[in-house]
Amino acid sequence: MMPSKKQPMMTQSPKTNQKLSSSPMSRQVMGAITIIILALDQLTKHLVQTYVQLNDAIEIVPGSLNLVHVRNTGAAFGFLNVVDLAYKRVLMTSVALAALAAIGFYAWRVEVHETLSRTGLALILGGAIGNLIDRAFLGYVIDFIDVYWGNIHFWAFNVADSAITVGACLLIMDMFLATDNVPTST
Repeated sequence: MMPSKKQPMMTQSPKTNQKLSSSPMSRQVMGAITIIILALDQLTKHLVQTYVQLNDAIEIVPGSLNLVHVRNTGAAFGFLNVVDLAYKRVLMTSVALAALAAIGFYAWRVEVHETLSRTGLALILGGAIGNLIDRAFLGYVIDFIDVYWGNIHFWAFNVADSAITVGACLLIMDMFLATDNVPTST
């Protein structure tokens, strides 16, 4: 009898009853994704600070994309950006730190075979740490990607924001793909 090529073993996750590939995502891989996002975020922000004047815009794709240099002292999407609070820097850093701790705790508990969730959480952690570094050391987050259509400009964002958004989308996808405790009709 000839040996056959080894096929990836399919297992069922006890938590979700989903068929999964036997390629679990270790915490080391999650850490690597987090560090890569953090490094890309900090590098791009450094380049923007170095080469683009504050509040300047460089047109990249006419009518849709600019490279800008703006400071966001508020929360996501500029929320509370124009609010002047006495301890705003401490408040915003504390909220970000608490959110980061909660996400980290949750990420630690996600099962090794929940690859989509682990990937999403690693992206979110990398982005959250990147923005937290800015907020703690600078008092604001550097945003530089300006997507627009005509005269309508969306909120400027950065690599960290992009990673957080993609990570959140992956978590939502995972929720829709999970079949935990879903009754089946026969």
